[in-house]
Amino acid sequence: MPATTIHLVRHGEVFNPNHVLYERLPDFHLSSRGVRMAQATARYIAAHSGLNHAAAVYSSPLDRTRETAGEILKALNSVREERGEQPLELTTDERVIEAGNEFRGKRIGHGDGALWRPENLRLIRNLHKPSWGESYDHIGQRMSDFVYEKVGEYPGEQVIVVSHESPIYSFRHLMETGSAEHWMWKRHTALASVTSFTFDSETRELLAVAYADPAAGVQ
Repeated sequence: MPATTIHLVRHGEVFNPNHVLYERLPDFHLSSRGVRMAQATARYIAAHSGLNHAAAVYSSPLDRTRETAGEILKALNSVREERGEQPLELTTDERVIEAGNEFRGKRIGHGDGALWRPENLRLIRNLHKPSWGESYDHIGQRMSDFVYEKVGEYPGEQVIVVSHESPIYSFRHLMETGSAEHWMWKRHTALASVTSFTFDSETRELLAVAYADPAAGVQ
């Protein structure tokens, strides 16, 4: 029975000294610690006998995910070169992008442009079903469309996908409970973590979910 594993990797820490809710805004890059986190996860992937045989690497088109994926590709392609294999290239896909959010550009804090102003708080009506942006159901569905497409494209293979906290956890919650809706405070998706979903390549039945946090000790 061939199995396909889709590894959803969260990007590393972002340089954000002004505490902006950056959502899908451009020019938010990894911090120096974020780069080290991405490198730690890249080393973990390169050393893992299954992961380092990945057939493809995908990411969201945003800066922070592409930079994280770049570190992973450097480590993977070094191993592939030693084995005499062709290097992998990054493919971006809009379906694994960060959640849409009406608060993008707001700051966590006080003063003009701060999130906690009355006109902004009026949008927060139900934390379980976001009223301020893209619903968890929609996030889960687009992630599901992407993942099942790749299960079909790469039977028996490993695929690495660099995405964001909300899409990764919404998809996991959908797979484990049948619903993408969840409490954001209960997410278990650390920076640069790897959440892996293994499917029967023929029936597309979910066989296992695994989680690793290779960058937990990065300072």
